[in-house]
Amino acid sequence: MDSQERGRAGNVDPADQWVLNPSTGEYELRLSPSAPQSPVPGPRGPRPPGTGTARGRSASPGRASERSRRGTPEREAPDREAPGREVPPQRRRRGAPEEPPPGRRGRRPAKKKSKAKKVLLWTGGTMAFVVLAAGTAGYLYLEHLNDNIQSVSDDGASTGGFSKDKAINILLIGTDKRTGEGNGSYGDKGSAGHADTTLLLHVSKDRTNATALSIPRDLIVDIPDCPTEQEDGSQEVIPGSTGVRFNTSLGQSGRTPSCTMRTVTELTGIKPDNFMVADFNAVKTLTSAVGGVEVCLAKDIDDPDSHLKLPAGTHTVEGEEALAFVRTRHSVGTGGDLSRIELQQQFLSSLMRKLKSNDTLTSPSKMIKLAEAGTEALTVDSQLDSINKLKDLGLELGKLNVKNLTFTTVPVVDNPAETVKATVVVDEAQAPEIFDLIKNDVSFTEVKQQKKKEKAAVAARLKGEKAPASEVRVRILNGGAEDGSAQEVLSWLQVEEGIDKSENAGNAPEELSKTTLEYAPDQADQARRLADVMGLSGAAMKPGESVTNAQGVPAMTLTLGEDFKGAGVSLTTPSKAPDDIKKSTADKVECAK
Repeated sequence: MDSQERGRAGNVDPADQWVLNPSTGEYELRLSPSAPQSPVPGPRGPRPPGTGTARGRSASPGRASERSRRGTPEREAPDREAPGREVPPQRRRRGAPEEPPPGRRGRRPAKKKSKAKKVLLWTGGTMAFVVLAAGTAGYLYLEHLNDNIQSVSDDGASTGGFSKDKAINILLIGTDKRTGEGNGSYGDKGSAGHADTTLLLHVSKDRTNATALSIPRDLIVDIPDCPTEQEDGSQEVIPGSTGVRFNTSLGQSGRTPSCTMRTVTELTGIKPDNFMVADFNAVKTLTSAVGGVEVCLAKDIDDPDSHLKLPAGTHTVEGEEALAFVRTRHSVGTGGDLSRIELQQQFLSSLMRKLKSNDTLTSPSKMIKLAEAGTEALTVDSQLDSINKLKDLGLELGKLNVKNLTFTTVPVVDNPAETVKATVVVDEAQAPEIFDLIKNDVSFTEVKQQKKKEKAAVAARLKGEKAPASEVRVRILNGGAEDGSAQEVLSWLQVEEGIDKSENAGNAPEELSKTTLEYAPDQADQARRLADVMGLSGAAMKPGESVTNAQGVPAMTLTLGEDFKGAGVSLTTPSKAPDDIKKSTADKVECAK
């Protein structure tokens, strides 16, 4: 509301002069010059009957003209109106119950918002790490913030956007494009930018835990063909590349973030819901908005390439110095990109802790600065292109406790094709397990994901006697596995496992993400035998009803889901991450070495 213009208009309802006071988070009544303004902001109540507003109902022309001549506001007087003049409604004490208008039942006074709920009024979603830590972004200046946000098409590479009732996968891309004030001094000024720092952020379905998987920029990958929307609205397919650095999935040959998204899906088997891209300015503006981020160094650093010069110990960095910290690599660890990734993970952990602190969450001024800084530095996909969508995402991610946020990196080994080691390749012995853990929503921290009773009940399905293989009757359906999988399993069961009372029943009525075995109570011993043969978990076993097979005999139903890997390959997912995985959690302070 424009209080400078409308607040002084002679024909505007004083009840329409409530404006938000950013210092208190409440509405304040701004009266016309003829009446003194209350120094105490109060809650806005309903207008008395007959009230008109500048935007809504208006009084009759005759009455308006009469009031205009008298210089009084265009408003019908309340019952207490004195003869010959108009008076504003009586102000009530702050916190006192509102007096109901004559002839109407009174309302109960509104419940006072808790401190936590007041904080939420200032929060929503800015950029990836801000929304993760605090659900931050203002509800203030919505149109202004919307204008700040830049978006590009996801080109069909995403799932179509995150869902509140499912696990969330967000691809976070830090580009080394030198746009923005002062960034040209870092060299490579004309670069189109690369996927310099990339994390796949997985947040569990129950929001109790999250995993941030770093993808090394020098990892050798295959980049698929990328259908890409052009500026004129047309679509062009950018050819893929085989055996190239991961960071070339963005910026090179006209590749957009959707191409990086497709490359991540190709690498991990995980299809992201959304992506967010931040440039150098994001680090500078966000760290300044929160008043700096605390970092720890185990030794002195003097890196002329990143312009970072700090002695050993604890420091608070922001702006240019914060950017220099996350860019440095020659002075930490082995001096390569993998050491820099560890440094960046430590930095982000510290940023999370700062954002989740009361000092940040309860400060309206910091929330506003974060909203401005985040939306200006942020480029999102077309499924996440408004402040309301970011706010919804922020509120989901803000439920997470930082102690259950795990940082880890795609397991890699030196590229065997190189004499001088400059790139890395996926460690096939460890990486597939990491990808499967994330796909199956397994926590990397010791977090209860189900009640003990539920776990015990699921585990109990596997306990008990198992029927002989010759007695197992099962119909096999393809519910999302590769074509031919049902026939493959049928042949394997009959030839290799002696389960000859099995049949291929074709395609399932709907696709499933995970393989399931449905059985009747009197078939439990058969179900346990088939689960043992197939490597099914208790969660995959679904007590229900039996069906009739082609011979008219009761049988179980095995539906092969998207997780099916091939006949004879176990489908049991580990219940926890292996202890030898290199990882860190966001609640712990670590010093760069």
